[in-house]
Amino acid sequence: MNHLAPEVRTTILCLFAALAVSSVLTLLIQRVKPDRDYRELRSRVRTWWTIVGLFSVTLVWSPTATVAFLGFVSFLGLKEFLSMTPTRRADRRVLFYAYLAVPIQYYFAASAWYGMFIVFIPVLMFVWLPTRMWMIGQTDGFLRAAGSLHWALMITVFSLSHAAYLLAIQPAEGARFPAAYPSEISMTSAGPGLLMFLILVTELNDIFQYMWGKSLGRTLLTRKVAPLVSPGKTWAGLIGGVATTVALAAWLGPRLTIMDLPRSVLAGIIIGLAGFAGDLCLSALKRDLKIKDFGATLPGHGGILDRVDSLIFTAPLFLHFVYYCYG
Repeated sequence: MNHLAPEVRTTILCLFAALAVSSVLTLLIQRVKPDRDYRELRSRVRTWWTIVGLFSVTLVWSPTATVAFLGFVSFLGLKEFLSMTPTRRADRRVLFYAYLAVPIQYYFAASAWYGMFIVFIPVLMFVWLPTRMWMIGQTDGFLRAAGSLHWALMITVFSLSHAAYLLAIQPAEGARFPAAYPSEISMTSAGPGLLMFLILVTELNDIFQYMWGKSLGRTLLTRKVAPLVSPGKTWAGLIGGVATTVALAAWLGPRLTIMDLPRSVLAGIIIGLAGFAGDLCLSALKRDLKIKDFGATLPGHGGILDRVDSLIFTAPLFLHFVYYCYG
């Protein structure tokens, strides 16, 4: 636990306190309105306990355990994606290499091997998977199969692995901006704070946009952002959600990470907008596949991809933003 700065430990405790309050409120609401069905809400809160519990245990345990946990999330996401998209019988052997890419990509993240981390899936797997496919000799549906498989790897493994790479980030001496260390431990272990910031702000951005859309989206700025993709998304939800996310990032960034106030505000803008785009992108994919959720792994939430849809876009953008500023 010595690798965790005090601000990270405090944030973990605050998360559990917030979950405890949510559980109590859920019970009170059920008692006040016993005629209404709150089973989905209770399932959501219970699942959040599981998610936060597992993530916190691995983060407290060690950075390697956290990387392994995130790699397992990628594996489940890839499995979900491939179970929902049509694959050819001839590609069964190719899928083995797609799954094999998960531990290799996360090994590069854990070892901070940036050169291989950044080219392994976009370049090497991009070349190898279609090569292995033409070696099988099945040409019918080749384009769709190759495109689907590579996109699956990009969003479920490559994108999410950027969150794991944050654990290896350590400010360089000649960085563009000086690091604003919030504590002494963060001078040797800045990654956990950055990872916690990314995940916390991304998930709360989803909640903020939902709450603003439900409150003001019915009276002000009611116009839909993408009515054919996600009819429930209004401009009120987008603008209110991003503004609240930026305010949260501005407050949380200097206290939890190496970012100063200007960089924290920029990070909030990036996460707010990218999270919204990632959510809509996965919504478009679900509409194309004619499904409501990617799975039922997380009761009350759907599948793994339903929970990390925003993170798929925010993780790579945030890592490269931090890498540009402090790498």
